[in-house]
Amino acid sequence: MVILQNATYIHPNKDILFHDLNLVLNPQDKLALIGNNGTGKSTLLQIIAGRLPLSSGQLQVGSTPYYIPQLLDSYNDRTIAEALGIATKLQAFLAILDGEATPENMAELNDDWTIEDRSRQALEHWQLHGIDLNQKLGTLSGGQKTKVFLAGIDIQQPDLILMDEPSNHLDYLARELLYDFIRETNKSLLIVSHDRTLLNILPEIAEMSKSGITRYGGNYAFYAEQKGIALSALDHDVKAKEKELRKAKEKEREALERQNKLNARGKKKQEKAGIPKILMGGLKNKAEGSSSKLKGIHQDKISGIKERLQDLRTHLPEIDQMKFGFQQSGLHLGKTLIEADAINYQINGKNLWSSDLSFQINYGDRYALKGMNGSGKTTLIKLLLGEYLPTTGTLKRAPINAIYVDQDYSLIKSNLSIYEMAQSFNTAALQEHEVKIRLNRFLFGKETWDKSCTFLSGGERMRLLLCCLNIASQAPDLIVLDEPTNNIDIQNITILTSAIQSYQGTLIVVSHDQYFLEEVEVTKEIALF
Repeated sequence: MVILQNATYIHPNKDILFHDLNLVLNPQDKLALIGNNGTGKSTLLQIIAGRLPLSSGQLQVGSTPYYIPQLLDSYNDRTIAEALGIATKLQAFLAILDGEATPENMAELNDDWTIEDRSRQALEHWQLHGIDLNQKLGTLSGGQKTKVFLAGIDIQQPDLILMDEPSNHLDYLARELLYDFIRETNKSLLIVSHDRTLLNILPEIAEMSKSGITRYGGNYAFYAEQKGIALSALDHDVKAKEKELRKAKEKEREALERQNKLNARGKKKQEKAGIPKILMGGLKNKAEGSSSKLKGIHQDKISGIKERLQDLRTHLPEIDQMKFGFQQSGLHLGKTLIEADAINYQINGKNLWSSDLSFQINYGDRYALKGMNGSGKTTLIKLLLGEYLPTTGTLKRAPINAIYVDQDYSLIKSNLSIYEMAQSFNTAALQEHEVKIRLNRFLFGKETWDKSCTFLSGGERMRLLLCCLNIASQAPDLIVLDEPTNNIDIQNITILTSAIQSYQGTLIVVSHDQYFLEEVEVTKEIALF
């Protein structure tokens, strides 16, 4: 179905994105493609889809792929029918029904007499009720756009399907429909995703990295287990090499001490024996040469060990280099922060929620805010943060320090450099070198400090925000995370998860990622209907 051999892609600016990649996807294979941001996963999908050319190498594709991109805004000016590639066929179908059975219309329809019914049934299946095929795609939400392209699978009925982060903007029910499709289909699938629930459904994982594509014969849980074993062995090798380095340095020190003692004893004997100064100088140079030679032998050995140790360390996960250490709020566990009694919010004179909301949020609670797209989750967040007032009911808020983190990490200001952004959170008046140490710890090296935040990826913005919170004098009392895993890869989700696990304040999370909710130990929920 897909054969990729020695594939290389070079950006127009001559930077090599990947080289010598090899991949085989057989008929009815279902394969997940994972890897860190920047390894070229999305680009590889575009190449297989025929949207981009290879710089070198060979690509064979057995049938026309159906491709669902991660970003769909480029289709905004097209109608749904145009975006799905069925506009001319539908026009031909309707023209034939009106009596225009021309050879051109018949050729365009190509005996696909169910195209209209199949299109409407597909849209209904994906919860796009009442959507007009002539409607512009730009009038739809992000989740609806994705559903349109998922409906296109039923309409086009392809044998090979390529998906790039298909669950990103889907609500819980739509995700379940996607998961069911993946389980039941006999089509060939190649899916780029960081959705661990989805990855556990797929029977095989392929990890893309700078060294190529490595396949694991199992789902994400199997992959994680195998990676854990490999990382445990790597950690053992690193520690063993560090021990070897310490011993080598100790041996060098002991050998040099012995040599220096021998040199000192020899010098005393020579002085007692009354050896002429000119000969003494020669013997001294010889002794120094022996010491230098001995030191050189040990330094060569130490350098070799250091080189091998550095190579091992480059394979360690970046998260191992980070220390989160959030300073804690001064509030005590259990203190009531927010108390809602029968609240509701009206839009155009109508209540947003079918039932009034009553709940209490205490310090240390971990809540999931759940509901379908359009159920009013963002509105409730604004109520909780004091930006809106309820139309009915009462909402009491204690004076708290709260931050709201959206899926684009908009707290990171694009007009600032990375260093300036870090300094804006420096309420504890840390010295400049201390701020830069924190930046280094969160993988922002010296070469990045003057870089504009405009050019940061989703994962980099998330890491910088975590670094800023680490720099701040005190952790916030309340953190609200709104779909925090949508635009970051698995590695950065792991970093975020570890940070949240070390945070002991109050957490409210809007997320359809059940795997993430379980990992950050959410135990309560507010459901909106």
